[in-house]
Amino acid sequence: MPLLQDLQAQLNELDEQHLLRQRRTVDQVRGAHYKTDGQNLLGFCSNDYLGLATHPAVVQALQEGAAKYGAGSGASHLISGHSRAHAALEEQLAAWMSPCIDQARALYFCTGYMANLAVITALSGKDAAVFSEELNHASIIDAVRLSRAETSIFRHGDLTQLEQQLQACTRHKKLVVTDSVFSMDGNIADIPALLRLCEQYDAWLVVDDAHGFGVLGEHGRGVLEHFSLRSPNLIYMGTLGKAAGVGGAFVAAHETVIEWLIQKARPYIYTTAAAPALAHALQTSIALISGDEGQQRRQHLRQLIRMFSNGLNLRDWTLLSSQTAIQPVVIGENAAMLQAADTLRKQGYWVGAIRPPTVPVGTARLRVTLTAAHQIADVHMLVQAMNRMNQMAYIAQCFAEVA
Repeated sequence: MPLLQDLQAQLNELDEQHLLRQRRTVDQVRGAHYKTDGQNLLGFCSNDYLGLATHPAVVQALQEGAAKYGAGSGASHLISGHSRAHAALEEQLAAWMSPCIDQARALYFCTGYMANLAVITALSGKDAAVFSEELNHASIIDAVRLSRAETSIFRHGDLTQLEQQLQACTRHKKLVVTDSVFSMDGNIADIPALLRLCEQYDAWLVVDDAHGFGVLGEHGRGVLEHFSLRSPNLIYMGTLGKAAGVGGAFVAAHETVIEWLIQKARPYIYTTAAAPALAHALQTSIALISGDEGQQRRQHLRQLIRMFSNGLNLRDWTLLSSQTAIQPVVIGENAAMLQAADTLRKQGYWVGAIRPPTVPVGTARLRVTLTAAHQIADVHMLVQAMNRMNQMAYIAQCFAEVA
């Protein structure tokens, strides 16, 4: 069949370029320890930044939620799927984010991908202009494409270019969209400067804080608390399957914005609501994040980040500058990076192997993610393993150049 032959030929080409992705089946998780495909691994590729996914209180709350509400919601939010658990979670999130957003209200979504699709498409359209950061997540890129708005991409961190684009814009509705913590580099966007531009040019600032929520800020309110920001121009998206340890996402914004999303956001209106048990469990997660235990876990995570970045002694490979839990080590070529990831796996370490098109060609990297579930000894062992491996790769390269 020609259609199948074409697909297989393209798959073969991906394989030749070392770009074929593979899934690994996880049989068991205990904190940062995984059993996958029969092998026990110490994981450094999870976004469970505070280690709440296996927290006993969160697990118990999930069980309680299933016993109370059942396994699923049974309908969309606007039919009969909006449970008391959903409502209580939204009220909790709105109250918690109120120091950062005027007249805050929150809306719960099944995933962060859906939340970004909802916000950007509902607030834009043919008469709008969207300004998107070059390194934004795929969900933002897809949402911008679906928005039908006039689209401008500004270079990573280039506020001068963004201001020029805003000055030249004649559209009445304007949205500036950015990640807070860039998922493959780990650096933090200059949200205060972006917000100043949005306030000056009467634009919404949509912030995807997937990797900052729960981790950044004194109380875990994310990048807005990290920078002590508050503005009616802000529309904030936080995921709940990373630092919160469960699943879904939420949008927090002025109550008028949230009401508009309820009325107009197709990804919210036309999908079955997430299981109420998840929303029930998330109430416990948010309480943990905002309480003393959350502060202790963030402090421990910051200590691990410093230890990892200070401990590496690399030649040829490059550790990107990052103060977050995402610590990328750029190796370069796909084959060399995959070999490094495989070597670590054989030694018992599971590290993310990132290749194009997720990152630019020639910048394939090991994406190390640290969590509060790691112990100091875990990070120390990984640092030693990576330093040894890099030293051996450097020596081998020197011999190859001499030969």
